[in-house]
Amino acid sequence: MKLSEIAGILEEMSPLAHAEDYDNVGLLVGNPQADIHGILVCHDALESVIDEAITKNCNMIVCFHPILFSGLKKITGKNYVERSVIIAIKNDIAIYAIHTALDNDKNGVNKIMCDALGLTDTKILIPKKNTVGKLVTFTVHENANAVRKALFAAGAGSIGNYDQCSFVTEGVGSYRPGAGAAPVIGKLNERTEAAEQKIEVTYNKHEESKILKALFDAHIYEEVAYETYTLNNTNQNVGLGMTGILKNPVSELEFLELVKDKMQCGGIRHSAFLDKKVSKVAVLGGSGASAISNAIAAQADIFITADLKYHNFYEAENKIVLADIGHFESERYTKNYIVDFLRKKILNFAIILSEENTNPVKYL
Repeated sequence: MKLSEIAGILEEMSPLAHAEDYDNVGLLVGNPQADIHGILVCHDALESVIDEAITKNCNMIVCFHPILFSGLKKITGKNYVERSVIIAIKNDIAIYAIHTALDNDKNGVNKIMCDALGLTDTKILIPKKNTVGKLVTFTVHENANAVRKALFAAGAGSIGNYDQCSFVTEGVGSYRPGAGAAPVIGKLNERTEAAEQKIEVTYNKHEESKILKALFDAHIYEEVAYETYTLNNTNQNVGLGMTGILKNPVSELEFLELVKDKMQCGGIRHSAFLDKKVSKVAVLGGSGASAISNAIAAQADIFITADLKYHNFYEAENKIVLADIGHFESERYTKNYIVDFLRKKILNFAIILSEENTNPVKYL
């Protein structure tokens, strides 16, 4: 397969448009037109992982964390980032990173953690803004159903767990075809009035070009009248963190013991216990200090995340238990998820799970 084809499949799993602005996701090293014959999936594309890819005859690495995060002015091999890039280029190995594109996906990092901990009734903790668009268009009655079906097929009209959602109102449209026009209805230089339907649908902003193509293909008018907007609506399917419910509430200590076992933690740092049962849990894989107030606002009993600093623990304010389980530990099953997804989509060559443990933190 071409690398660009695989990138398209990865976009189905976690659209790059959903990544945070500060992040560096997508194809980091490699030619989009390169032929790929094997993929190694890892957490971090370190030198040892690239060596593993060479040994296992994989010429593409799909990693969670981007090895290239900030700009490089020189590539001399003076640090682990530069050495990794040099080895990849020398051996024609492409590197593709996913990171916050998968963090923000409803089935991504945080859902994976919730599933591992047995949480149900999961919801996005911090919905991502500016990800919902609205399309308004107009057409005659005999064309309206075809337009709506095409828009639905392209992915428009989904709201939470509902799809094929639209709103239709009746009205009268008018127009006068000028020189060079080829009207389907009406005559040149004569104003035409037609009974029309106004169709309104929402859509995912990153799919706008696909939605508009479907509209133009299905619409019978030579010139299609339409409007698009970016909405402030909460997107229930895109955003950081997640909340979930523990079916059988347990003590704080019991729950952290469960977390330590399921997430294979070397240790857990936590704020003071509040001596109450844990029922509602908030999670955010990776660095989650910025979401403490969101977890409190969601009325979670405990917040599972990583990279909390000393003063972050004071922010618990006796309203929640904060638990730092380790950055790598909070994301440890992500690469397994990516492998499972790719194996269902690509059947003609190997998708290999890296055996390298790239966690830089060690425990006594």
